[in-house]
Amino acid sequence: MRRLTEWWDRHQVALYIAAILVGGAFGTLVPSAAPALAAATNPVLGLLLFATFLGVPLIEVGRSFRDIRFLTTVLVVNFVVVPIVAYALSRFVADDRGLLIGVLLVLLTPCVDYVIVFTGLAGGARARLLAATPLLMLLQIVLLPAYLWLFASGDGVEGIDVGPFVEAFVFLIALPLLAAGALQLVARRHQWGRSVERVMAGAMVPLMMLTLAIVVGSQIAGVGGAALTLVRVIPIYIAFLAVMLFAGLAAGRVARLDVARTRAVVFSGATRNSLVILPLALALPAELALAPLAVVTQTLVELIGMVVFVRVVPVLVADVRSRR
Repeated sequence: MRRLTEWWDRHQVALYIAAILVGGAFGTLVPSAAPALAAATNPVLGLLLFATFLGVPLIEVGRSFRDIRFLTTVLVVNFVVVPIVAYALSRFVADDRGLLIGVLLVLLTPCVDYVIVFTGLAGGARARLLAATPLLMLLQIVLLPAYLWLFASGDGVEGIDVGPFVEAFVFLIALPLLAAGALQLVARRHQWGRSVERVMAGAMVPLMMLTLAIVVGSQIAGVGGAALTLVRVIPIYIAFLAVMLFAGLAAGRVARLDVARTRAVVFSGATRNSLVILPLALALPAELALAPLAVVTQTLVELIGMVVFVRVVPVLVADVRSRR
């Protein structure tokens, strides 16, 4: 088991790419499976986050609440820098209301779930990012309607419902975190608890592969049906990842954060809350039917981008620190 775990840890980037390709191929060849795959997304993601939280001591999460410099940097990046970048990039689809609302919905909302996993894979401060999730969730609920009013003349504001945000926080953050904390307490006294911890730690790569394959497989068919229109938003999402990569690096340097916290800032600024935003986009009026497809397209682009980030961010952040 240990050799197998070491092997997929060494080849995790290639394995993640393979999972994305397999999920895309399956979703394209068997589009009827999309509803079942979509229903499986949250349970699988919750299990992945449970495994991630097991590797984060709860005492470390508690200490992270006192890291005001990091929390401030994350909030500034997500709610000051990101809106400026999102507004500028959204001008390229301002002539299509559906695409515009979709792009704004997804780019203006910071991720609070699998960003913690990717941050951990890149050696970032995942405990500190986990501590920031309640603030990130609350502020995006409050500020998203205001940003839509400013950037899109109010279109789509009436479709915003806090329900998906609350549900995501409860089932993808709170419950897995509580379960992980309970198991950590058990593991202090019982061997079987420590065994479960070891198994879940070793299963991180397969769980991430399963999550990537299911998310891509559940969404690829819908995107393919409107590919000619949606191709317009792909450069926007790629540009967003590139801009936020260097914006996060700059923010970490200005705030004088260490390597791990800077990596966490980069991932927080670049990853978006697409899995939570999608139900909101699906509830929009028929004339904005392209909005949910624009959200799904961002998911696909971002997942590929995150696989690249896992390899690139540690190198870039280390280089920045070595030059200081």
